[in-house]
Amino acid sequence: MSHFHFEIKAGKRGTSSTHFAYINRTGKHAVRNDLIGSEHNNMPNWAMFEPRRYWITSDKCERKNASAFVDITVSLPKALTHQQNVQLAREVGEVLAGRKPHQIAVHAPVSSLEGERNPHAHFMISNRLPDNIERSPEQTFRRYNSKDPTRGGCKKDSGGMNRMQLRDRVLEQRKLVADTINSALGRWGHTTLVDHRTLKQQGIKRKPERYLGPARINEMSSDERKQYVAARRVARAMDNDVTDINDLNPTAE
Repeated sequence: MSHFHFEIKAGKRGTSSTHFAYINRTGKHAVRNDLIGSEHNNMPNWAMFEPRRYWITSDKCERKNASAFVDITVSLPKALTHQQNVQLAREVGEVLAGRKPHQIAVHAPVSSLEGERNPHAHFMISNRLPDNIERSPEQTFRRYNSKDPTRGGCKKDSGGMNRMQLRDRVLEQRKLVADTINSALGRWGHTTLVDHRTLKQQGIKRKPERYLGPARINEMSSDERKQYVAARRVARAMDNDVTDINDLNPTAE
C-alpha cells in the first residue's frame, strides 16, 4: 500500500495572491527550485492569460472575512515519473474543481528526513461558479443576485451547506482522489494502491505519526534522524506497508 495524504484548508480573503506566488514558486519562493508543473483552468476571459489577476482581484473584492479559495494538497505516487505525476495532477484537478477556476502546481521536493522525493500537488480552487455571464473583474466577486444573476457576482459553490454536508463532501473528495490515483497507477503498470481511509478504518492499531515540521527536523542530529527513520520503517513494515492519510506530512518543505 502506498502513502496517501489529503489536506484541505480554506483560504481567507487577502491571502490569494501570496498563496498563488507560493505554489507557483515565484518571487522569493523561486529558490525552492522544486516546481515540476503548473497550469490554470476555467478562468474568466479577463484572467485567461493572466491567472494571477484573478486571485489579486479576489483579494480586493471578496467580502470581508469571506473564504476566497479552497487550498487542497494531495500526495502523488513516488513510483510515477514527473511527467506522469503532472498528468495525474491534472486529472485530480478535474475531479476536485470541475468547472470552477483553479490553479494546479506540482512540487517534487526532497524530504528532510530520508532524502527521497516527496511529489505532491497543490490545488487552489475558487468557490465561484462560472455561469456564462460576462462580468467585470470586480463584479465577479460581488454577492450573488438570485433574482437577476447579471447584476450580481458568480454564485459560490459552498453557499447554503451546513457542517455535515461540507464534511460529507470532503470525505467524498478524498475517495474520488484515491480512486483517480489508483486508476493512474494501474494504467502505468503499478500494482501498489493508496487507501483514503483512516488507520482505524483499515484495521491498523498503531497511532498516526506525529508531524515534526521542518524546524524540528533541522534541530535533530544525524543520529536522531536515523533512529527516527528506522523506527518509522519498522512500524510500517508491521503494517504490511499500509500507510495512512495522517502519516507524516509529505509537504514539509
